[in-house]
Amino acid sequence: MLNKQIIANFASSIKDLCFPPACLLCKKPLNRSSVFLCSACIGGISFCLPPYCSKCGLVFVSRNGESHLCSLCRREEYFFHKARALFVYSRHCSPLIHDLKYGGSTTGLKTLARLKAQKGAGLDLSPPSLILPVPLHPKRLRQRGFNQAMLLAKAFFPEEKNKVDPFILRRVKDTRPQTSLSGRERRQNLRGAFKVVKKEKVAGRSILLVDDVFTTGTTLNECARLLAAAGAKRVEVFTLARVRD
Repeated sequence: MLNKQIIANFASSIKDLCFPPACLLCKKPLNRSSVFLCSACIGGISFCLPPYCSKCGLVFVSRNGESHLCSLCRREEYFFHKARALFVYSRHCSPLIHDLKYGGSTTGLKTLARLKAQKGAGLDLSPPSLILPVPLHPKRLRQRGFNQAMLLAKAFFPEEKNKVDPFILRRVKDTRPQTSLSGRERRQNLRGAFKVVKKEKVAGRSILLVDDVFTTGTTLNECARLLAAAGAKRVEVFTLARVRD
């Protein structure tokens, strides 16, 4: 009987022959690769590597020195202990988010997971007791058919899939899009938007929140605030992208 690995390699070769892989960004054909991004497109991505803010993960423009608190974290109160991301949000890499979030394409998930492993993103996060994807409102979930944060949580933490729980944190208010709102308006918009429905599972636990983009941190901070109020021992954050400005 043929070795299972030989069969798997043969099947993969046939698949690549019939459906040759292409770069997720520029669509340039690729040789057989575990990462569906060409070297030029990878080179255009700014990965979230130190030095960055030791709390919110903001990547500093200057690449010299050590990680430390940014000016915002020195004066603002965040309820999460630490936030990390894979790459800095930019127009260049935005299709990786857009195709998943709005196009429903899961093709890039394995590539993103492999990049996370290769770059060591989030290695300084604490071992979580629970991994919670930031929830969508049921109306939006029905429209989209999936929660991109849930897909990312399972892709980024494959060895801890059993810790992913989408039912502890619930979105109970269908809020306005946050994009055009000021910081104060964002906080008001999210007031009462989330609810912890299984507080007994949260008390005394270390929680990791997962979402697609950390913009101002308002959504993630509101979730962290509720989890802390429910008795969570520690709340940390991992996102696909981090907005720098």
